Amino acid sequence: MPLRQKAAAYDILLPMELKEQAPEQAPATTLAHKLGDTAHVSGLAIRLARLSGARDRLPEWLLKIAVERGAKHYQREFDPSLPPDNPAISDEEIGVALCLGQMPDEPWLIRAAAQLLSSHRVEPERLVRLAEMERVEPVLLHIAAACERVSEALEPWATLRRRLHPRRTVRTDALPHWTRFAILPGLTRDGYAPPQWLTPRE
Repeated sequence: MPLRQKAAAYDILLPMELKEQAPEQAPATTLAHKLGDTAHVSGLAIRLARLSGARDRLPEWLLKIAVERGAKHYQREFDPSLPPDNPAISDEEIGVALCLGQMPDEPWLIRAAAQLLSSHRVEPERLVRLAEMERVEPVLLHIAAACERVSEALEPWATLRRRLHPRRTVRTDALPHWTRFAILPGLTRDGYAPPQWLTPRE
């Protein structure tokens, strides 16, 4: 099911409950549900839906903006009716919002967040504070652990591994495998090429 259709099937704004649906229509799965967690009502999602003008199309808009800001590995055609970028919204906010529990369970949202947040523009301490406020520590720590296998010193992930502490246990096996955040050249004409972490192409 397309991302926009899946997002529309679930109320990602106010409050976290299913919209009225036809009896035969099943609700879309959220990331929180996949992780065995409970999504909280995110003030960040409410604010970004309003600031962007995307409203219940927020997940699709977030992915579009992440791609435009450098997560080019996830380039695709987006609905031209989606609102344009809003420079008042930071990269940290876009990345964290893509990892919220109330987002649709679509792995490329987390993967796009990882590539966007691997930017030199991202302030690690600001990202730590926002992650704690929005309760996305388990997802970001999963990405940080994946990055450690490829590029140990890369920020902001090195700082997150030191500063973030998960407040709860979730099923991180349901999150993308570490190889999904990197390019794996493998054997080439010149021998073995190590994995390369996906960073923004700006």
